[in-house]
Amino acid sequence: MTIHRILQHYWKHDTFRPLQEDIINSVLAGNDTLALLPTGGGKSVCFQVPAIAMEGICIVISPLIALMKDQVENLREKGIEAVAIVSGMGKREIDIALDNCIYGPVKFLYLSPERLLSELVRERIAYMKVNMIAVDEAHCISQWGYDFRPPYLHVADIRAIHPKVPVLALTATATADVKDDIQQKLQFKPGSKLFQQSFERRNLSYVVQHTEDKFRKLLSVANGVKGSGIVYVRSRKETVEIARFYQQNGISAANYHAGLTMDERTVRQDEWKQGRTQVIVATSAFGMGIDKPDVRFVIHKDIPESLEAYYQEAGRAGRDGQKAYGVLLYSPADRARQERKLTSSFPTVDEIKQVYHHLANQFQVAYGAGAGLSFDFDISSFADRFKLDIFKTLNALKFLEQDEYLSFNESVFLPSRFRFEVLNEELYGFQVANPGWDAFIKTLLRSYGGAFDNYVRVKEFELARRTGMSVQQVIEGLKQLQDYKIISYLQQTDQPQVTYLKPRLQASELYINKAYIDERRTIYRTKVEAVLAYATHQKCRSQMLLAYFDEDNARKCGICDVCLEERRNEDRKDIMDVITNDIMQALSGNTMSLDELISSLQKGNDKQKINAIRQLLDSGRIKGDGERYYL
Repeated sequence: MTIHRILQHYWKHDTFRPLQEDIINSVLAGNDTLALLPTGGGKSVCFQVPAIAMEGICIVISPLIALMKDQVENLREKGIEAVAIVSGMGKREIDIALDNCIYGPVKFLYLSPERLLSELVRERIAYMKVNMIAVDEAHCISQWGYDFRPPYLHVADIRAIHPKVPVLALTATATADVKDDIQQKLQFKPGSKLFQQSFERRNLSYVVQHTEDKFRKLLSVANGVKGSGIVYVRSRKETVEIARFYQQNGISAANYHAGLTMDERTVRQDEWKQGRTQVIVATSAFGMGIDKPDVRFVIHKDIPESLEAYYQEAGRAGRDGQKAYGVLLYSPADRARQERKLTSSFPTVDEIKQVYHHLANQFQVAYGAGAGLSFDFDISSFADRFKLDIFKTLNALKFLEQDEYLSFNESVFLPSRFRFEVLNEELYGFQVANPGWDAFIKTLLRSYGGAFDNYVRVKEFELARRTGMSVQQVIEGLKQLQDYKIISYLQQTDQPQVTYLKPRLQASELYINKAYIDERRTIYRTKVEAVLAYATHQKCRSQMLLAYFDEDNARKCGICDVCLEERRNEDRKDIMDVITNDIMQALSGNTMSLDELISSLQKGNDKQKINAIRQLLDSGRIKGDGERYYL
């Protein structure tokens, strides 16, 4: 099919959005391509359409596990085979998924960048008929980016395996340095293409409100702007407090953070998306892949870490093209808070080694062991157990990732799955020999097709309903069948994961790159200063954001708080000029009392009229004795 037929058939759209077709044609021509499209600009279509048009499989690198899973489910609903390999999957499950990518009909293989460190994954990729490599959130490959992820540097390893395959790098935010860095790190070939939409959002009014009483402002925005909104806060605790504050003031609100169960997150997200909840109060974990075009406002209760992050998060408002607001609440205390955060974002080498040591104690990993093992990880209980600062611990994990000792993945929900490990004949023999299992196994066979070839999702509560057993009895039954080696059963998980990439080392053998830490600190400070400048300078907010992204000659937006204040000042000046002229005309050849003079003036309110009379008296252009006024 042509790319237009593919778009119409699978996405039910007749035309591409701006730049999408140019990007797709560039990839189809075999060019390495960098595409910068704003949040909500349809980045996924740019690699999914050409991949479907070409023979072979597309490898998609993405750091956002929740987004990968959403895209895989969306593709499958369209009848397109796609798989994602994420943390929490069993080795056998990964093995089967990779085999299906080589020998089966799979069109898309989604991988987190950490998976590229796996020798097994790289070996299997060599046997795949790869048609393109798509790198989503490509700014993560750049040390100048706001969200640098060291494992991204291994995307170049796939290029070495498939040197003729084009790479499409996609991001919503990148400065000039980051754009250059992406192309260099991904080893773009001569003739590569760059497509970039302006970062300007003409329907989005950026507002900075200076206030000590942020709760009052949170309320006034939600009351003053009709429609759905997002409020971003720093901590899980604040999501609860502010959602409760809204509810107490008659506004429907829910909180959202990675610590909620998958079911809780899904319900709250759906209630908000359908308009039954007006405001979702969330940490920065919320928003990626959330397709809600009619968000009318996004409030940041505190200043974000970078303008890239702010642009992306505020940009979730007004994707339908209608008027929307991005509101940043600022108080002088925010600067001091950022200084404290800077300190905790960069632990010392000894503190990083200490976290590494405590992790091994937590998971009982012996020296020389652990490589390739993954563990469920609750950072709160870990920090509590070893009396660590939670924020420093999180950043210590990031630096241990940088030196590739381990990887730390976001919380990801994986449903329960099972697969038959025996052939049909063997299973039948087991049922004959163990008649007590016959009804249970027959229900499994009737309920879940394809389980001899692949892992299939199993819902324990549904199986319980069909068999008349309790959910716990179903789980025990599945575990026993696994013990008999009849099935392989993987229970659902919804935990962040720590994976050891190398065997555990002695503290003396652990090399932590201090120069890199110092460099990151400098970059971090520069980005924070840019955010503080945005919050405190009285210049068109849109112009400041666009200048940060190297659009230096942008026009004033006319709708941000600074532009609106300028317009109000000009209007006030204009009305004073009109009133002054009217006074001079009224008194030309006349003397009038104050009441007569004010009554004769058609423009302005009484306060403006009196101010104009006073200014004319002070300048000597008119005269008066308190009773009568004249020229």
